[in-house]
Amino acid sequence: TMARLCLAFLALVVLASASNVVELTPDTFDDIVNGDRPVFVEFFAPWCGHCKTLAPKWEELADAYASVEDVVIAKVDASEHRELGTRFDVSGFPTLKFFPKGATDPEPYSGARETEDLARFVEEKTGFRARIKRAESFVKVLDPSNFDSIALDESKDVLVEFYAPWCGHCKTLTPKYEKVGETFAAESNVVVAKVDADKHRDLGSKYDVSGFPTLKFFPKGSTEAEDYSGGRETADFIKFLNDKAGTFRVEGGSLTEDAGRVDELDALVEKFKSGDDRAAVIAEAKAASKDGDVFAKYYAKVMEKIAGGAEDYPTTETARLDRILEGGSVKAERKDSFFIRKNILKVFA
Repeated sequence: TMARLCLAFLALVVLASASNVVELTPDTFDDIVNGDRPVFVEFFAPWCGHCKTLAPKWEELADAYASVEDVVIAKVDASEHRELGTRFDVSGFPTLKFFPKGATDPEPYSGARETEDLARFVEEKTGFRARIKRAESFVKVLDPSNFDSIALDESKDVLVEFYAPWCGHCKTLTPKYEKVGETFAAESNVVVAKVDADKHRDLGSKYDVSGFPTLKFFPKGSTEAEDYSGGRETADFIKFLNDKAGTFRVEGGSLTEDAGRVDELDALVEKFKSGDDRAAVIAEAKAASKDGDVFAKYYAKVMEKIAGGAEDYPTTETARLDRILEGGSVKAERKDSFFIRKNILKVFA
């Protein structure tokens, strides 16, 4: 039947794009928006900032309805296919139009553009409930019930974003701040957090929040907040936290090449490599690492391996660690340990 042919065609369009958002063109528009099922269409332009902000939410909406054959979430590049934009009176981007079942004339959508708002609208229009899947967040959500126990924990360095859900600057910051949370996820003494200060206004007032987003830093050993006035790019936050917390993170959560290194022990490695009395240098290294730092002790361990005849130990051990890391199944704390060992082994190269 014609309905089955349309469903098959729709399936091919979705498979070809690797996205649950159906991309429409003048050649496909009338085949899909034909009244057989409700279709929610975004008319967008690739260069439009508001469209870029909406894009991940539109994808979430499509994912939420991916298992519902009778609802289609679609989009049209109306800057490329201007005839479609003109046909449906599109005068700005993004423009959202809902085509009900049984109709090919759209209803304009002028509601809020968060995923939940869009899904609520579709449910009201179609009767089909969305199944919204949320990606894991590395940013800790604070509210009055947990704020003091987390932000004022004197054993941790805590960065807090005070935000409002409707704030445009906050929405722009969200993906960047999420990357900061991911970067420090393995640092047990660093917390990247946020609080909805529009909903929890008492917390905003307590910390003199007068605009959004406002960022405050709660340093280890103190319950007093410091204003954060640095840059708002992911790299700016990472540098700030590394400087404050004494960490060595790079975006994504890996470690810099300085992580685990000790200047005094690096100098001893140079003496060791120069051919000085190796036994004496090893003794110095052991004495310098008596503070219990397991990675400081690793310097002496590597020296002993080399002195014992395994001159190529730094090379072979680095290769072994690389193979383990490339396996992809290493837990975060073990991964840090391997990266630090590799950093120390490089000193012996």
